[in-house]
Amino acid sequence: MTQLSKKNNFLLSDDHSVVRQGIALLIKSEFPSAEIYQAGTFKDTFKVLNETKIDIMILDINFPDGSSLNLISDILNIQPEIKILMFSAYDENIYAMRYLNAGASGYLNKGSTMEDMAAAIKSMVLTGKYLSVNVKNKILDTYISKKSINPIDHLSKREIEVAKLLIRGYGNLEISELLDIKKNTVSTFKNRIFEKLDLDNVADLIMFFQLYYEESQ
Repeated sequence: MTQLSKKNNFLLSDDHSVVRQGIALLIKSEFPSAEIYQAGTFKDTFKVLNETKIDIMILDINFPDGSSLNLISDILNIQPEIKILMFSAYDENIYAMRYLNAGASGYLNKGSTMEDMAAAIKSMVLTGKYLSVNVKNKILDTYISKKSINPIDHLSKREIEVAKLLIRGYGNLEISELLDIKKNTVSTFKNRIFEKLDLDNVADLIMFFQLYYEESQ
């Protein structure tokens, strides 16, 4: 029996029922024999995981009861063989590597086409993983250049200091006074931080540090 023809158990974990239903229809069109379980909360997710062997899990990043990042290790502790495809509206340039590093097997953006989604699900069934061309290139670039997989490691000590103050809500003038540097120097550091991390604003910087900063300490 091939991987495509065998019966696979899927768990769709997303707080939006319309999203779960759409994915379920797509899975059934590709794998008619698939058994599909659904969960709209973390509590329901772990109830299914503790009761049923799941082959492939499609997991959203954000739920009303928290972020799924810290739950990946708990999921793998319960079912070490499970393959997790992250499914999120968040930019894969910021989030994909962090979730893959935490133990996910793939990352798919919610803005993807139905064809891309079908390809991702097939890839998860056949190979146990899915990476977009963009994420594959990121991994290859990191390997070839021997750069850290954690983008924050590319910031200088001073840039990290400025970034942490920006995250805490301090303006350029306040940061210049706190660090005893010129205001235009703060602007230069801020621009470098955004350029190195490929970000546009402080809101993205906050999310980025929530994902990555603990690894660089």
